[in-house]
Amino acid sequence: MKNEFKRVANKVSIISIIGNILLAVFKLLAGIFSHSSAMISDAIHSASDVFSSFVVIIGIKLSSKEPDKEHPYGHERLECVAAMILSVILFLTGSGIFYSALKNILDGNTGSITIPGVFALIAALVSIVVKESMYWYTRYNAKKIDSSALMADAWHHRSDALSSVGALIGIFFARIGYPIMDSVASIVIFIFIVKASIDIFMDATNKVVDHSCDEEFEKEIYDYVKKNKDVKEIDLLRTRLFGSKVYIDLEICLDENLTLREAHDIAETIHDKLEKKYDKVKHVMVHVNPVSKKDIKK
Repeated sequence: MKNEFKRVANKVSIISIIGNILLAVFKLLAGIFSHSSAMISDAIHSASDVFSSFVVIIGIKLSSKEPDKEHPYGHERLECVAAMILSVILFLTGSGIFYSALKNILDGNTGSITIPGVFALIAALVSIVVKESMYWYTRYNAKKIDSSALMADAWHHRSDALSSVGALIGIFFARIGYPIMDSVASIVIFIFIVKASIDIFMDATNKVVDHSCDEEFEKEIYDYVKKNKDVKEIDLLRTRLFGSKVYIDLEICLDENLTLREAHDIAETIHDKLEKKYDKVKHVMVHVNPVSKKDIKK
């Protein structure tokens, strides 16, 4: 499973890098030949996303390392660190868009803008379609392998798509005599980008500080363990997120008349089945509490 996680994440990141490089070159040429500063800025944004994909690759590589003496529980949390770094980059990207837009509005820099050509409009439309497609592709795979770093990179694609929407609006209105709308659209885009960066940062933080899994997942685990006919009761069920993985602590009640070997085998069976059934479960600790028939009836 760890190899599959790394393979999918690296494949998506490499596709992102190639896509961003090609798109950045295309938008840069469109901006130069169409005299569109908005499109040139958008090209720089796409080029910066290449760095984000490299952060994902490094984060996945480090988080996939096998446990060692200094890190006996593994390195999964390093992926969360990568997600935090990407969320900060995303926030700074949005802030840059906001600052530039606000400065243009306050300074009134609208009269000296060269009217961009039609090629810039076409480039903006192509960018929106490509980047939104990359967002959904990356998002699908991020959910598939439960990767917060890859999900952060998905939102980088969407931020670029939103940036292209701003560029499209700005170019369109500049051509009909209202260049100020570029800056207004950029401020609205800033709000979406900042919200995404905060959500990604909070999700990564929860995975770093041993946050429990959601109630739905815990109930699913509880019901699954209770299906075992030998389990009389569950005294304790605790879960904690460790990067993209989950640790489970269980205390189950078994008949006190069972032999030590029988009790161990039941606990081992539950342990193995849970780890096999749920790919994101890294380890299950099962503790056995003896219970008498009299207590069971109560």
